[in-house]
Amino acid sequence: MANSLVEMYRIKDLRKKIFITLGLLIVSRIGAVIPIPGIDPEVLKLFFLSQSSSSNIGLTEYLNFFSGGAFSNFSLFMLGVMPYISTQIIVQLLMLVIPSLKKLAQDPSGHKKIQQYTRYGTIVVCLIQSYVVTIYANSIPGVMTMGVLPFTLVAMLTVTTGSMLLIWIGNKITQWGIGNGISLLIFAGIVARFPEAMSVLFRSISAGVLNPIVVLVVFVMFLVVVALVVYEEQGVRKIPVNYAKRVVGRKMYGAQSTYIPIKVNPSGVIPVIFASALLSFPLQIATTLGPEVRWLAAFANWLNPQGAPYLIIYALLIIAFAFFYTQVSMNPVEMAKQIRENGGSVPGVRSEKLEEYLTRVLNRIVLPGSIFLAFIALIPTLVQKFFNFPSTVAMLFGGTSLLILVGVDLDTMRQIEGVMKMHHYDGFNVGGRKSKHI
Repeated sequence: MANSLVEMYRIKDLRKKIFITLGLLIVSRIGAVIPIPGIDPEVLKLFFLSQSSSSNIGLTEYLNFFSGGAFSNFSLFMLGVMPYISTQIIVQLLMLVIPSLKKLAQDPSGHKKIQQYTRYGTIVVCLIQSYVVTIYANSIPGVMTMGVLPFTLVAMLTVTTGSMLLIWIGNKITQWGIGNGISLLIFAGIVARFPEAMSVLFRSISAGVLNPIVVLVVFVMFLVVVALVVYEEQGVRKIPVNYAKRVVGRKMYGAQSTYIPIKVNPSGVIPVIFASALLSFPLQIATTLGPEVRWLAAFANWLNPQGAPYLIIYALLIIAFAFFYTQVSMNPVEMAKQIRENGGSVPGVRSEKLEEYLTRVLNRIVLPGSIFLAFIALIPTLVQKFFNFPSTVAMLFGGTSLLILVGVDLDTMRQIEGVMKMHHYDGFNVGGRKSKHI
C-alpha cells in the first residue's frame, strides 16, 4: 500500500489531478466558515448553543450534515449543493412525463441544453431557499446588523452566488481533478465535522451522559456496518453472454464469451443523497415559515427528522430512487437491443424473452440492495433514540454518512487505480509495481 501511494505521486498527471482536487476542496471549506454580510457571528453562536435542546436543532443538524456545518455558520455555502441535487431530481422526473424533454436529453447536443435548464432551475431553488433563510434569521433576536430589506436582498444574492460557485467547484473537480466533484464536496463536509463530533462524544462521556461500554458497542456496530457496506458495494451478479462468429468488413471475429456485470447496488449512494435532498427542501420551508402559517407548523411537526412518518417516507424514497436510477442507467430494453445487434445471446434465454429476463434479474438484485440501503440510512436515528447519542455524533458515525464516505471513497479509488493502470502501474491491488513490459 505504501509503495502504491509513492507510485501514485510519481505520475505527473495523477499528482496534478490530486492537487487540483485538494485545492478546490480547501476553497469549499473556507467558504463554509465565511458568514454572509449582515450577520453577527457571536450572536448566532450563542443562539444555537441556547437552542441545543430544542426540536429546531434537529433540522439544523440535518442541514449541517450535507453542508459540512456551513448552515449553522450562515456562511456563503450554507445551502451546499443540495439545491442542485434537488433540481436534478425535478428535471429527471420531468423527463418521464414530458417526451420532448426526454428526446432532447438523448440527443448529444441536447444534453448541454438539459444541463443549462438544470443550472437555471438551481438558481430558482437557491433564491427560494435563501429567502426562507432570511426569514429564519429574522426570527433570531439581534443576529442581523442591517435592516430587514437590505439584509434580505444581500443574503439572497450572496447565498445563491455561493451555492452556484460551489456547484462550479464541484464540476471543475470532476473535469480537472479526480472523482465525482459534487459527491466529494459532500464527502469533505462530512469529514470536516469529525473533530467536532469526537469532541462532543468525549464531553458526553466525561459528563456521564454516555456509558463508555455503550459507546464501544456502538462503534463495533459501526465497524460491522462499514464492512457490510464495502461488501455490498463490491457485490456483482455476472450474466454470461455468448457472441457467435461474425464478419465486420473484411475481418472475421471468432465466437467469444463474456458477461454483463450487474452490481448488487448499481446506484451507489445516489438514492440516499436524492432522498435527503428531496425531503430537506420542503422541511426547511415548513419549519421556517411554520410560526406564521398554522398548517405549515403542523406539517413541520409531522415531518420531524426523528419521527416515524419522516423515517418511513425517507426509506421508501431511497428504495424508489434506487429503482429509478437503475432503470435510467441500466435500461434492460437498451441492454437487450445491444446484445442482439452484436450477435450475442444469454445461455438458456430466448432472444424475444431477453428484456423480460434482464428486467427480472435487475429487480431481484435492486430490491434487496435498496432495502439494505434504507436500513443503513436509518441507523443514525435508531442509535440516537435507543443509545441516547448526541445528534451530531449519531449523524456523522451513522448510516448515511458511512454510505457516502465508503461509496465516494471506493469510487475515487477506482478512478485513481484506472489512471495508474493507464500509466502501466498495477495500482493498489498488486502493491503498486511498475508493469514489466515497460
